[in-house]
Amino acid sequence: MDRIEALKTITAQAASGDLVFPTGIDVALKIQRALDDPDCHIDAAARLVIGEPLLAARVVAIANSVAYNRSGQKITDVRNAVSRIGLRTLRTLATALATRQMAGTPKDPETRAIAAQLWEHTAHVAALAHVIARRVTHLDPETAMFAGIVHEVGGFYLISRAKDFPGLLVGEPGDWAESAESDIGRAILTRLAVPDAVMQAIEAQWEGYLALPPVTLGDTLLLADELAPVSSPLYEITGGRIASSTPIIDSVIDEQTLSSILSDAAAEVESLTAALRF
Repeated sequence: MDRIEALKTITAQAASGDLVFPTGIDVALKIQRALDDPDCHIDAAARLVIGEPLLAARVVAIANSVAYNRSGQKITDVRNAVSRIGLRTLRTLATALATRQMAGTPKDPETRAIAAQLWEHTAHVAALAHVIARRVTHLDPETAMFAGIVHEVGGFYLISRAKDFPGLLVGEPGDWAESAESDIGRAILTRLAVPDAVMQAIEAQWEGYLALPPVTLGDTLLLADELAPVSSPLYEITGGRIASSTPIIDSVIDEQTLSSILSDAAAEVESLTAALRF
């Protein structure tokens, strides 16, 4: 089966609800479902997190990031970290873990490199979306960060299927992107119980029409994607959707240029990005 046929097959399977997830994702999805329970309290959530060391480390890191640690007082335990960031952010981190684990553990070095670059890009986009929402578009930063976490989830799924379809990730990345953004991306976002507002923002990001100054959650996500210093391997050859970020950087927002706003928030973006590196 050639690459195009493989992409068609995977897309058709996803459209019919036939999704094949790596076994490592189960724990993250279980934590995510538990956090969806309105009766889930911080103590119960902390116990769940402690059982997943990778997630526990990220929870403490996020709690100590510039964005969440305004007092400068470091936290070293999971319970207090969960208390500081709240259950919404914790759910975002559980989804982040599930997204990262969706790629599995590829044996092929080139596939591992693609997965690593895609997550590095995702971490930057999520951090930038959080800051842009708070400082520029004045939207809920937690929702924006969540949108950044899951905006390339279809790509991670394609990486996980590469072992079953040799040659799947060979060729123009734009072909992978088209598949990841169609029925594959929508099917996985539905399985992850992504809210409609976030789904619409991601679809707007897929379409690539950015309003300046940015206003909507879709604008926030697309701007973060464009400004991320690490590109998505899904678009590396095709060059993305926007020809140049220079006009964006020079945009005036509330009497400041976007570049000056992001410069002021550089430590916040760097801290959040580092905390999201699973």
